[in-house]
Amino acid sequence: MIYYATEKPKVYIETTVVSYLVARPSPDATVASWQRATRQLWEGYENRFEFVVSDIVLVETRRGNPTAAQQRLDMLASLTVLETLPTVDPLAQQLLETGAVPQNFRSDAQHIAIATVHGVEYLVSWNHKHIVNANKREHINKICQAAGFKPITICTPTELIEEFEMKEVIEDYTDPILEECLRMKAEFNAQFNSMEELSAYLKLENEKFKKQGWKYVSYYKPSEESDKDA
Repeated sequence: MIYYATEKPKVYIETTVVSYLVARPSPDATVASWQRATRQLWEGYENRFEFVVSDIVLVETRRGNPTAAQQRLDMLASLTVLETLPTVDPLAQQLLETGAVPQNFRSDAQHIAIATVHGVEYLVSWNHKHIVNANKREHINKICQAAGFKPITICTPTELIEEFEMKEVIEDYTDPILEECLRMKAEFNAQFNSMEELSAYLKLENEKFKKQGWKYVSYYKPSEESDKDA
């Protein structure tokens, strides 16, 4: 699954990953193993991958407990931020309309769309409910491919490290860290009644983050078909 060329593969770090990274060690065996895998990916593979995030990651990350939010932001501060391009919203909307992503979690559709539009090789997440389970991944990739984009590999840190898919997808498992992330996501998404409102909000946040010194880049490469239509 992983091939190291001269250019490092890009890995989109979804919000749940950095949440597991900074959370207190859990007494739950499953949660603790996910925390260890997250730290292993973060500390042991930073020279093998280029970790990237987006405005959606930043705005979700700063929610919740102020101390924890700042710890999450501090961990992400050195990463490159992907621009939210005009081609992102239509793809995100398709993911919602087709049921690939739940309608009330528009930001999760944005995570996928941003990573896909930029041609990022991997999106890592611990969100088994909306992103990293077998049915969701297959549905998501079909929608992205139908929209003219190359499907990306959606996986957990464990899957990325071990280079093969988990044999069992823990779709219904919940834990305090993930539940807190989902609560934060639900509160955030409840502010918006449409993708247009979310996009307008993100544009304002984009300007604020840039003024604060966050580094942005765009990896978007228009297809030949897009050039012909332009």
